[in-house]
Amino acid sequence: MNRLTDHLIVISFDCLSSLDFPVIKNLPHFQELLERGSYCANVESIYPTVTYPCHATIVTGNYPKRHGVVNNTFLQPGRVSPDWHWHRRHIQGTTLFDEARKAGMKTGALLWPVTAKADIDYHMPEIFANRPWQHQIPVSLMNGSFFYQLEMNRRFGHIRKGLNQPQLDDFVLESALHTIKTKQPGLLLIHFTDLDTQRHYHGFSSEEAMDALKRHDHRLGRILTAVRESGTAEHTTIVALGDHSALDETTGVQLNVLFREQGWISVSPKGKVTSWQVYCHSCDGSAYIYIRNKNDQNLQSKVHEFLLQLAKEERNGIEQVLTADEAGALGADPRCSFMLEARPGYYFKEILEGDFLHRVTKEDVRDKRYTYACHGYSPKKENYSTFFAAAGKGIRPHQEIPYMRLIDEGPTFARLLGLDLGDTDGSVIEGLLKGEGE
Repeated sequence: MNRLTDHLIVISFDCLSSLDFPVIKNLPHFQELLERGSYCANVESIYPTVTYPCHATIVTGNYPKRHGVVNNTFLQPGRVSPDWHWHRRHIQGTTLFDEARKAGMKTGALLWPVTAKADIDYHMPEIFANRPWQHQIPVSLMNGSFFYQLEMNRRFGHIRKGLNQPQLDDFVLESALHTIKTKQPGLLLIHFTDLDTQRHYHGFSSEEAMDALKRHDHRLGRILTAVRESGTAEHTTIVALGDHSALDETTGVQLNVLFREQGWISVSPKGKVTSWQVYCHSCDGSAYIYIRNKNDQNLQSKVHEFLLQLAKEERNGIEQVLTADEAGALGADPRCSFMLEARPGYYFKEILEGDFLHRVTKEDVRDKRYTYACHGYSPKKENYSTFFAAAGKGIRPHQEIPYMRLIDEGPTFARLLGLDLGDTDGSVIEGLLKGEGE
């Protein structure tokens, strides 16, 4: 398969929404990208619309039920800080960066989710020190490119302030610029989370979120400049995309409190889960309900009726109760027993004690126990799509794609690079790509 480009840079602006289009189209560097290239302001994400499943979908072209990353975190009942799907091994099947390496391309990834321990040349994985005895820098070094990360930390580590934003994205930006200029990989994946962080802790349309959009425009401009300075501009495709949108919320729905009252979860005096039969595993705007013994039809029926009764009252915050088959048909985890969709203004928490419904306070948000906005909701919700733009080699200019899906991005990237992801859920967006002779 012929390559349409020599260098593909994919920039993921986490939580970039279609609703941001009226703003970013007037920011200078997004405007430059839009004037040079093509875009879609109506990209349907996947279910659940959370970061790790979304980014696994972008590089595979498949729904979560096929690539296996069905939530950000693992099902670890009662754990205060569950482990995330950090590692490449959690993705089933091949990926864009795997196929690029097989084809002999140099690859890079900066804080791209679900890549820890991946075979990537210039690699700074997104992974947290999640144990008391761990330190962030050694954890990152051992799960990515050791000497490359040492060099990036030596050059730019002074910018970072732990995981705080916007300093983290500024560190990632400087690392990306250096990589573009000195390494010139065939595929470079970059993940920025500044906007997502501001929306969680200040609200979707907050001043802080709008400031993050402006910072992202500046970051995009720095990348465009670095590509020009590297001498590869005529041979490079640049993509700016979002993974999901977000919605404001005010109330946490804490179903495990009720499950504990029903005797389906047992907790020690110190608050540790000692046993469980039924558990609510949050995806923020949606939630998986897992029954430990899925063959227990009697319990299955009891739980289903219990959830349906709760959903009858709007104040309980449950908009829809899906069966496992219905969840699977939407691309989510078919191994769950049920999946719940939250009503607008609500989201799910895995809290085990306290009130079933918790009204979020400023103190909660300040202490990062709760948020003011989140995602994870059904991609079918109104005004809840994300964004995609591409410009450069192999891209037709001045095309407005009316609708596409997140699952279509991976196959489209593969076509640009002359790669094959195999049988995918998504399809190539032919209208974006130049044909022979164009």
